[in-house]
Amino acid sequence: MKKIKNMIAIMVCKFLTFASKLMGKKGSSGPGGIALKISPTLLKDLSSQIKGDIIMVCGTNGKTTTNNLIYSLLKSKGKTVVCNNVGANMLPGVACAFINMSTVFGRMKADCASIECDEASLRRVVPHVKPTMVVVTNLFRDQLDRYGEIEMTLGYLDEAIAKVPDVKLVLNGDDPVSVQLGKDRKCITFGVDENCNVNVRESKEGRFCLNCSHELSYNYYHYSQLGDYYCPNCGFKRPSIDYGAKNVSMTDGISFDIDGKIKTKLSVNYRGFYNIYNILASVAVLCECNESCDGINSVFDLYKPQIGRMESFIIDGKQTVLNLAKNPAGFNQAIATVMTDVRPKSVLIAVNDAPSDGRDVSWLWDVDFEKLKESNAKNIFVSGTRKHDLAVRLKYGGFENVTVCETSRDDLKTIISSDGDICYMLVNYTVLFETQSNLKALEGGKSK
Repeated sequence: MKKIKNMIAIMVCKFLTFASKLMGKKGSSGPGGIALKISPTLLKDLSSQIKGDIIMVCGTNGKTTTNNLIYSLLKSKGKTVVCNNVGANMLPGVACAFINMSTVFGRMKADCASIECDEASLRRVVPHVKPTMVVVTNLFRDQLDRYGEIEMTLGYLDEAIAKVPDVKLVLNGDDPVSVQLGKDRKCITFGVDENCNVNVRESKEGRFCLNCSHELSYNYYHYSQLGDYYCPNCGFKRPSIDYGAKNVSMTDGISFDIDGKIKTKLSVNYRGFYNIYNILASVAVLCECNESCDGINSVFDLYKPQIGRMESFIIDGKQTVLNLAKNPAGFNQAIATVMTDVRPKSVLIAVNDAPSDGRDVSWLWDVDFEKLKESNAKNIFVSGTRKHDLAVRLKYGGFENVTVCETSRDDLKTIISSDGDICYMLVNYTVLFETQSNLKALEGGKSK
């Protein structure tokens, strides 16, 4: 009876996924939820067939990129990998990823798995899928109405990890919040092992010691709460780093040496300091899976970012760059990346407040938008359901002539055609998909 239930659930999921794609939808989550209602043990039955490593990637920022880099690295080693590449990172999406890699008879066709998982959902996923590794990219303040403050997110993850006591943790050692998960647990760390003089002026969200509540001090500081920290009161400090970046250069892409458990050099045509952490985490996982680092540069060169990760379009001969940013740390890093481009530019900032974005947008006042005044930005546009909140925030930031607009094709075309050699569009989650769709249509020469 159980096998029959599994077969029915798998067939329903595969059919609904196919039908969703025919209708232009992703079909990467909903069908998995229906399958689990038909056969609640299906995901557990499928995941238990994976003989290799099962990696879960969590964290506020960077988990999609990190997860997909891990997938690409493992694929390059000849592995067949279960992966929720498109970022459907709650239980139904995880179920879809495993079902899509199984036969209708419930036999898995994969060696290992790399699964992006929402921080609050990991505790619901681990009863079905037992990870051998959990990666935590960072823990920043995000969606206050859903997650609350950072300590609540930390609690969700701690609860989940306690259910898999033998799991190996891969933690961002530069993050004083994430490393709390490694107490009395098997873990390895990655981080940037030198002062890179990023010089980002922003509030440190996790600036207080979680052991004694004293404010942390820093030998050097990268962004948000990331850096070489220590508590002058209780002695808590940054751990020794197993996979550390040294000799970092942000000129013409990113290059750095990895030192620690392995020694290798990397040079990639990526932008954004945050990508150093994504790369370090993925390399750490590869090595902890007992795979060599041979050929990883070529894997990174061939990697295509997911939607809205510095995604580039050419429209009417001008480059437009679309980037997802959904919280203060993400926006500050996106702005820092814009700052590295000295060309005259137009900048669109768009924020929605749908449930999946978070209703509370008070975090807009924690973003260092003022830096854009030093970025050679000729025009600033604001859009999204909270465009007027953005306009007020920028007014108090000393900006003049901020234009309120929509993200329709006509408005996007107007933004792109304004003064500047390049256009940057910094948008949050639910604005991203409509904006990307309209940019693709404009790039293809389609009218509204």
